[in-house]
Amino acid sequence: MTTTYSALSHLECSRTGARHDADVVQGVSDAGVPLLARYDVERAGRTLTRQALAARPATLWRYHEMLPVRAPDRVVSLGEGMTPLLPLPRYGARIGVPGLLMKDEGLVPTGSFKARGAAVGVSRAAELGVTGVAMPTNGNAGAAWATYAARAGLTCLIAMPVDAPAITRTECVATGAELYLVDGLIGDAGRLINAAVRDRTGYQEVSTLKEPYRLEGKKTMGYEIVEQLGWRAPDVILYPTGGGVGIIGIHKALREMQELGWLGPDLPRLVAVQAEGCAPIVEAYREGADVSRPFPDARTVAFGITVPKALGDFLVLDAVRATGGTAVAVSDEALLAEQLLVARDEGTFICPEGAACLAAARQLRESGFIGGADRVVVLNTGTGLKYPETVPVDVPTLPVDGVIPPRR
Repeated sequence: MTTTYSALSHLECSRTGARHDADVVQGVSDAGVPLLARYDVERAGRTLTRQALAARPATLWRYHEMLPVRAPDRVVSLGEGMTPLLPLPRYGARIGVPGLLMKDEGLVPTGSFKARGAAVGVSRAAELGVTGVAMPTNGNAGAAWATYAARAGLTCLIAMPVDAPAITRTECVATGAELYLVDGLIGDAGRLINAAVRDRTGYQEVSTLKEPYRLEGKKTMGYEIVEQLGWRAPDVILYPTGGGVGIIGIHKALREMQELGWLGPDLPRLVAVQAEGCAPIVEAYREGADVSRPFPDARTVAFGITVPKALGDFLVLDAVRATGGTAVAVSDEALLAEQLLVARDEGTFICPEGAACLAAARQLRESGFIGGADRVVVLNTGTGLKYPETVPVDVPTLPVDGVIPPRR
């Protein structure tokens, strides 16, 4: 076993703390909740230093000591990670947050942040001997896992709601996945996948938080934000929250960086952003509950966060409360308006889920939760090119002998 590339120690039940073996294929814990990867941080810190990072390639694998893949030759990569942290000066001035920054995940392979989780999850699955992966998806995760499964030589089974973005279906088919559309929501797709996997030898179900390593890929967003800010944490991080893996992962990364001695006691306030049409985390937060209730009749144009009940809801709520953050719901009308505004102000065509974070930032600035001097990071989790239907295009057609009118 390689001991220098990864300092992975064991897996831990996120509710009871019980230890589980990290070197066999695992799903959820005996308590039915997510397992969290734990590391020998002291050993990791001997080689994972700020000075060492300066010489490493600009991919998420630069943090390999705090990632679960044991051997470097088992890494499955398409160059994912180290996405830009873009200042948004015009848009930030518009909403009263001049220190606004956007982590743009639309530039990773497959066009969404899901590539991070797929890269690490597929790499570790293949290292442990898995021959096929299976999952329900709202679109982007399936596209990413299908892509990385193809890269690794694994088979891939995907089920997604029939209303999922059409481009994600194309990505799955192009990379050879076995794809099924379901006339329902992601939970309905999940039940079909769960039943199918029981009859397939060598397959692992890799649904959100039902395997431990997608989270490890997602957490690297947190490492990168701090590194890109010169080893300082921002004041606030806003994250679009469906299954919650991203915000849970960023919180995990921040805590690990405290253990590594890279951050002090004060962490950024984490904000879980949801759409009004599917806001179970927001409801639970407002009620002071530890878990959420299934959200009835869930529907939003921000399809990636249409998750009526997340397996890791209690971990999202803990991340928000432990950092003095909050949970906010925004309307589809508001997020679509911000999607257009930021594109026109900054030249960034972002996904509706990322636009939800901008709508939330505006709302929180107005309420005073965000101060005018705060350094604020919003996560754009994907490219707007995957959601062309969110921007209506109604423009004139000219005859070949026509004239373009004077500028109005």
